[in-house]
Amino acid sequence: QVDRYLYHMRLSDDVLLDVMARFQAEMVKGLGRDTNPTATVKMLPSFVRSLPDGSEKGDFLAVDLGGSQFRAHQVKVFDDGKQSSQLESKFYPTPKEVIQGNGAELFDYVADCLLDFMETKNLKHKKLPLGFTFSFPCRQTKLEEGVLLAWTKHFKVRGVQDTDVVSTLRKALQKHKASFDIDIDVLALVNDTVGTMMTCGYDDQRCEVGLIIGRTGTNACYMEEMRHIDLVEGDEGRMCINTEWGAFGDDGALDDLRTEFDRELDLGSLNPGKQLFEKMISSLYLGELVRLILLKMTKEGLLFNGKVSTALLTKGKIEMQHVSAMEKYKEGLSNTKEILTELNLFPSEEDCIAVQHVCTIVSFRSANLCAATLAAILTRLRENKKLLRMRTTVGIDGGLYKTHPQYAKRLHKVVRRLVPTCDVRFLLSVSGSGKGAAMVTAVAYRLAAQRKQIDAALAPFLLSLETLREVKNKMRTELEYGLKRETQASATVKMLPTYVCGTPDGTEKGKFLALDLGGTNFRVLLVKIRSGRRRSVQMYNKIFAIPLEIMQGTGEELFDHIVQCIADFLEYMGIKGARLPLGFTFSFPCRQASIDKGTLVGWTKGFKATDCEGEDVVDMLREAIRRRNEFDLDIVAVVNDTVGTMMTCGYEDPNCEIGLIAGTGSNVCYMEDMKNIEIVEGNEGKMCINTEWGGFGDNGCIDNIRTQYDKEVDEGSLNPGKQRYEKMTSGMYLGEIVRQILIDLTKQGLLFRGQISESLRKRGIFETKFLSQIESDRLALLQVRRILQQLGLDSTCEDSIIVKEVCGAVSKRAAQLCGAGLAAIVEKKRENRGVEYLQITVGVDGTLYKLHPHFSRVLRETVKELAPQCDVTFMLSEDGSGKGAALITAVAKRLHNVGQK
Repeated sequence: QVDRYLYHMRLSDDVLLDVMARFQAEMVKGLGRDTNPTATVKMLPSFVRSLPDGSEKGDFLAVDLGGSQFRAHQVKVFDDGKQSSQLESKFYPTPKEVIQGNGAELFDYVADCLLDFMETKNLKHKKLPLGFTFSFPCRQTKLEEGVLLAWTKHFKVRGVQDTDVVSTLRKALQKHKASFDIDIDVLALVNDTVGTMMTCGYDDQRCEVGLIIGRTGTNACYMEEMRHIDLVEGDEGRMCINTEWGAFGDDGALDDLRTEFDRELDLGSLNPGKQLFEKMISSLYLGELVRLILLKMTKEGLLFNGKVSTALLTKGKIEMQHVSAMEKYKEGLSNTKEILTELNLFPSEEDCIAVQHVCTIVSFRSANLCAATLAAILTRLRENKKLLRMRTTVGIDGGLYKTHPQYAKRLHKVVRRLVPTCDVRFLLSVSGSGKGAAMVTAVAYRLAAQRKQIDAALAPFLLSLETLREVKNKMRTELEYGLKRETQASATVKMLPTYVCGTPDGTEKGKFLALDLGGTNFRVLLVKIRSGRRRSVQMYNKIFAIPLEIMQGTGEELFDHIVQCIADFLEYMGIKGARLPLGFTFSFPCRQASIDKGTLVGWTKGFKATDCEGEDVVDMLREAIRRRNEFDLDIVAVVNDTVGTMMTCGYEDPNCEIGLIAGTGSNVCYMEDMKNIEIVEGNEGKMCINTEWGGFGDNGCIDNIRTQYDKEVDEGSLNPGKQRYEKMTSGMYLGEIVRQILIDLTKQGLLFRGQISESLRKRGIFETKFLSQIESDRLALLQVRRILQQLGLDSTCEDSIIVKEVCGAVSKRAAQLCGAGLAAIVEKKRENRGVEYLQITVGVDGTLYKLHPHFSRVLRETVKELAPQCDVTFMLSEDGSGKGAALITAVAKRLHNVGQK
């Protein structure tokens, strides 16, 4: 009979899955900037961005307003490796005249209670941070600020709504400051739900959901991805969202599930039409719901022989504690009979069974609805993490959950049925609202201290405009030293003449071979150049690896390997008999005496082959070809990849007179007036200068901007003390700088829980491609964590944010330094031409420039800022080291023929 009567309160799994879907839609609505104003589930940002990590420590105060009692707490958090804490509390009543009076009286009462507590605990002369648990819906704009949206739970205090409750509390405390010698710093405003999550999060780091099912209300919070929270700037990391789910259904979304009893209860409440979901599940209302059902059943003659007692007519007479007691099945019907008799209802055994059944249905519906909305939150968490299966912990508090004999079991069972893909642990909070506020304050304290340390580590990477101007001026000075005969020998920027005296004019044609040696791979190319109306460049190439033992073996072995690769290619292309003109891209510093003579100044980029430095690399290649004795080639030009880049872009744009490489290495070349190149005879025309600017600073001129991390990278490199500028700007070293910073931050306990993993100890583990991927705007932190996991680094969300910040600081500095150097070159070009305003094109190549998400933009902005009288166009080169070498060979042939004529 009761089942039939309360049929609408018995919810099937299909109905619960539907409720789950409706709540998920409401969450999305609450998170959106445009939809939030009309959303019933407000999804309030709490500005709690981090869970406890176990390293928190110190003494904290907490006050807790929102329940049937006001509480003051002292929480000691010990950094003893055991994650232990100690809580001391004192309870104060919340008189009706205070919770339904005016704001000044309420906050004066809170301040008085806190002072009494501090006096009891002898804390008056200490400066202590305070966490304020305020369990009402607030809109927060920061952690220590919150504007009350509406009172709930029988509170009706005048003059507080739409004001900042933290500043009101501070004013109340300020009144007592002088007379009582207290100094309290209110650091955090916390909802009790958030406090519950933080308390449990201290004991279990998987805890990322807080749930309250209490005597006075119900709510949930969880850690949401920042990129989904439109109401808060930024998309890095996570933030705890206080759902305020009690208002779910205030727009009618649950009307089909609300019964006549729910409607009657709502009409008789302090806030009709509001907090409708809370009124269906919170223990504050469940006793009243049972009373209304029993009253109607009695009036219809189904209970107590139709006799309506005063108790059934009195609002609030049946409370949740009665419902809980009546559902203690182990005690049979004795509890039920006793309670009903106390209420002058004089039940029969059938009445007792029926009433017990009514209580069960009402509390079961509460657990079911709570499970459906919690399942929606868990599903959202799992989808945010892109996991097929998720393990997580829900921190839980509240009288209904703790004291009801069946509630917890029912809730767990239904949640697990609705979300079988989530392995959920339910962890009971110990004083979540008090200790939790202290934990939020402790975490805020820890984060502030960590922020200081991280800022201190990264401060040397933040270069002011003044510093960048200084770098530009020093580079300009070094460029001049390299061009002058008397200073060239000791100059760090070598300014090597390339004997490339012209750029393409479009008449170049023929078949050319190109070799490209400059990294761990070696390429051989056949390039066909056509001139005239059908001007085009066709390329065929093959890539060969250079094993480490050859890179660091003898010179003879290296060049024999190169010739072996050429032989394979000529055979592959079927051109072994042809004596083709060849351009050799050799991307290492060379001193040239003519276009086909290049003496290696010194190896870079990890090469260490012996008996090469000081030798002519063209002669070494010719000797290796003679040793093999299979084919002959006309080696026309030895070329630097930077020059090749300039030539490739010059083929498309005659205004291109600068080449820049920003990749594994870093270098620039440009067309210099012959009259300024003192180490080469003649004053007519121009010649391309290969600056070899990677050595800038080897004389100590930029030591003021080198960090401890730069020094560590330099000392661990193959060429300590050399190529210092390159080690701050090129892809080969940026990842290693990042690794050194990460090691330092981990040693300080700021990353990876203070544990330096084996992989982090390995040199070179952090390749530049990882920097590019980590800094990509399109990448969520989840993907950053996956990259770090591939590197064997088990990171938290907070770790990922710090790693991304470190990568950003290192790559931005690299782009700015590169920009400062380039600004010196374009300014020199402007002065050479004697113009007030220069328009020029820079041909650019290199993976750092092409693939890094921000490098090219920062580089361009820096050049614009430091060389405002130069309009610089950046043109991406298409295979400067291959096509460029062929074009240089073609230009050299053309100029040679013109010379002969």
